[in-house]
Order: sequence, then C-alpha cells, then structure tokens
Amino acid sequence: MALSLLERVQVCLFRAFAGFFLMLFQLFSGGAAASSSRNKLPPVSNPLLLLPATQLARKIRRKEVTSVEVVQTFIDRIQEVNPFVNAVVKDRFAAALQEAAQVDKLIEEETGGEEVLEDRLPFLGVPLSVKESYSLQGMPFTTGLVSRRGIVATVDAPPVALLKRAGAIPLGVTNISELCMWSESHNHLYGVTCNPYDLERIPGGSSGGEGSILASAGAVIGVGSDIGGSIRMPCFFNGIFGHKTTPGVVSCENQYPPTSGRWSEYLSSGPMCRYAEDLLPMLKIMAGPNVNMLSLNTKVDLKKLRFFTIPHDGGSAFTYPVSKELMDIQRKVAERLECDLGVQVQKVCLPELRYSFQIWDKYMGLPDKEGKPPKRFADLMGEPGRPAWPLWELLKRMVGKSEHTMAAIMLGLIEMIPISQPAAFIIPKKEKLQKELDDMLGTDGILLYPSHPRVAPKHHHPLFRPFDFAYTGILNILGLPVTQCPLGLGEEGLPLGVQVVGGKPFFWTEEAPTASVPRHAREPRRPLKRNSFTSSDRNIQTT
Repeated sequence: MALSLLERVQVCLFRAFAGFFLMLFQLFSGGAAASSSRNKLPPVSNPLLLLPATQLARKIRRKEVTSVEVVQTFIDRIQEVNPFVNAVVKDRFAAALQEAAQVDKLIEEETGGEEVLEDRLPFLGVPLSVKESYSLQGMPFTTGLVSRRGIVATVDAPPVALLKRAGAIPLGVTNISELCMWSESHNHLYGVTCNPYDLERIPGGSSGGEGSILASAGAVIGVGSDIGGSIRMPCFFNGIFGHKTTPGVVSCENQYPPTSGRWSEYLSSGPMCRYAEDLLPMLKIMAGPNVNMLSLNTKVDLKKLRFFTIPHDGGSAFTYPVSKELMDIQRKVAERLECDLGVQVQKVCLPELRYSFQIWDKYMGLPDKEGKPPKRFADLMGEPGRPAWPLWELLKRMVGKSEHTMAAIMLGLIEMIPISQPAAFIIPKKEKLQKELDDMLGTDGILLYPSHPRVAPKHHHPLFRPFDFAYTGILNILGLPVTQCPLGLGEEGLPLGVQVVGGKPFFWTEEAPTASVPRHAREPRRPLKRNSFTSSDRNIQTT
C-alpha cells in the first residue's frame, strides 16, 4: 500500500529536519576519533569466560572448577573491560566471592549427588549481572536520576531473588538510560556506556549496560526489562540473545520507575544471555509461580510450524528505512528455514505497521481502568521532588547546568507536544493490526521482523532518529512474546539480528519464539577477533 501525498511530505520534512540537526551535531561535536588501539577490547584469555551458564554450573557441581574460581575469573574480566565500556556501575565483588566460597562448601558437604543440586539450584555458583533499575539488595537503585543519588535497594526484585535462590551470584548492577526511557544508556550519574564491538557506538537502552557487559564476556547471564525494546535493542546492538516475555509471565515488581496508566500491560521482564541454551533455563526460574501456567518442557516440532517474514514497516513517516544488509540477512534466515525444515516462509505486508510509533505513543498515554493517566515523564524527572520543567532544563543544558541528559529533556518536551494522530484514528489501526497478527500467527505461527532499521548507531545519534525503536515498541503494545536472535556480524563488523515473534497462544506453550531460532543463528565472536563468526552454531533447545 503506497504512502499518501501527505505522508510522503511528512517523511521528507521529518528526514530533512533530522538530517539538518545531525549535520550540525557532527559539525560542532568535534573531537578526534578514538584510536584503533583504544577502540578494541582486550582479548579473552580464560576459556571459562566462553562457556554458557548451564555448562559453568555443571562444571561447578562436578567439582571440575570451583565457584570461587569462576566468580574471580569474571571479576577479573570486568575489571579489564569496564574502563573501556563503562557497563558495570557498582560492583559487589567482595560479597560475591564470599557467596562463591559458601557455594563451594555446600557442594563439598552435599550428599545427595549432582542431580539433587541441579534440580534444586540449577545456576549454583554462576555469576549474574543485573540492570540497575531492578532492586538488588544493597545496591544503588537510582535509574540514572541524579536526584535519586544515594538511594539503595533494601530488597531484591522477584526475578533477581528467584535467580539468587537458584544459586546465581550477582556481581553488580549495570548502566541504563535515564529513567529507562531512551535507546542509549547514558545519564549524569554514571556516564555513557559503550558498545564493545565499537566504542564509538551505543550498546542500546535501556538495558544497555547489560548488553555491553554480556557481549564483553564480563558476564554470561543477566536480567533486563522491556517496554519499548529495552531488552531487544541492546541484545541486537551487542550480538547476544534476549527474550521479551508475554506480559505477566515474569514479575515486574520492585523496578523503577513504577508502572502507571496501562504500562503494566506492555512492560516485560526477561533474560539476557550470550548463549541461546541459557534462555529457557533462565525463563523457567524467572517465571517463578507463573511457570505452572506455561508448558516449557513441551517439545516443539519446527517442521509443523508456519513461518512468516515482514522485511520492513511499510514506510513510516517516523522511522528510517531498514538497511539492505539487515533485509538481506533476514531473507537468508527465511531461505535457511525453508532449506532445513522443508517449510514455506510467507512474505507478508501489514500496512498498519507504518503507524507503529503512533500506536505505541498513544497507548502508552492511555489511562488505567480507573481513568487515572500515566505519570508524566517530567514528573518522574523531578522525583523525589517537584516535577521538572523541560524548557527550563533545556536552557540550563545550554550552559551545562542541567542534571538531565539531552535525551530526557527532549522526551519531556515531546510529551508537551501531541505527535501521534487522534485516538479515533490510531486505536482502530491498532485493533486491526492486532487482529491481523493474531489471525496470522494463531497457535503455530512464527514471524521474522527487523529488530531496528540499522546496526548500532554512533553515540548520541539516536537524538536525530528518535523513533526507530518503533520496530520493537509495537510488539510491546501487541503483547506478543519475542526472542531477539543474533545473526553474526555485518559489513562494519557490527552485530546483525532479527526478532522472532510468536502469537499470544504461545503464552501457554512458552514461548515458541525461543524454540524456532534458525539453526544458522550465530553468536558473533566476542569483540576480540572481529569480522568472524563463531566456529559452531548454537540453537535454543526445547526438551
């Protein structure tokens, strides 16, 4: 379906406006590019850093390696790479080593055998990283807000508590975007986090610290949250796996900022990890009591699934076109599925996807069942005091006096200006899109959809392309489960990837996207030997 004349004019004006300010930014930002030596991470020297969490746990249980040795190895790696990427913003290394020693003592004293430990403590002794917006007892709980400096969590958020109860050992908390509402992990408390594949590029947001430290081999499993792509964008930009669960599967309690309006219908907590085989075991733990609602042990016959692919959103006025290399890699995934499974991957077009940003924006602003609207972003910026004034903060920013990032100020300003079209126009578009996708996917359909229009952007460039997150955000509003799958490295040595989307009925068989990641999906090599793939394929297994 072709764009109308008005939509074509909107596209041209928006891209010209964004391009002009990007040109000004590049002109005045100055600064020499980082030297090639400073733009690469030190290589991994300890093979323990390159093992999945499930394999590390097995080695620890079998006394092939101690938990203290594993934890110390990851601590050493964080200390080695964090000066480059600034991903871990507060560590708990001393406490982690003490807990690792207790794990080793428990294993020595266990008389029930390895199977008992595996059943009761599947991640016993394995290091874990946690997004700073999650409550982790004794750790900062600020979400990058200067006014919350000094606030320390007194309890563990439920997913964190469940992973700790399964034996995982938190090493620290990782950086986020201010108030978790931007695609770059940057704030004035902790600074900017870098992408380990190219330090001049962003790791995504808001779970960018998690994505960066996982890709740097400073952690093997982590915890993220996602209301517009905050798990999937960092996973895509950093070449790791992540899963946006169906809302309600994993608890979102004890996160900051808290949900308001209808946000709880769109927010998901989920696992992030370097290796696909860790996704399902993590999800089983993080779901807690809700695991009984799911059939995580149901074997999925991929040959009996139906597959679809949508290469782009159809030409939105707000998002940039998907790059050729991303469309090409998605096409190759479809071809590989057809070759390996003997299935037909149907290419489809859903015109309503061009309104993805407007749908996300409109639904994020809807009131809850009691008619109470969501908390304004400007109110959150000012907490625990009075609301912030975005225009005043912009003036302060111009003279270097604002405590808020330019991204946060811009979001506060955007909030003052209605961008999306009236609800009478947008809501029917969303309802039609929801019905089309639900009917298409049914109980056995899988959709391939781009993760983003392009690979990881350079620092601060999302300010000039602020709505490209709509490729992930629309799936939050539609309430669909999604696995972000890495697909090797592209022309610039940066990770490629694709979203693997399941239908709502997959809530009960959980979550079929994690069962259908293409067999040729690859974790890119850690940013050590760039421009090459891993030597072996790893797939998400269903048992």
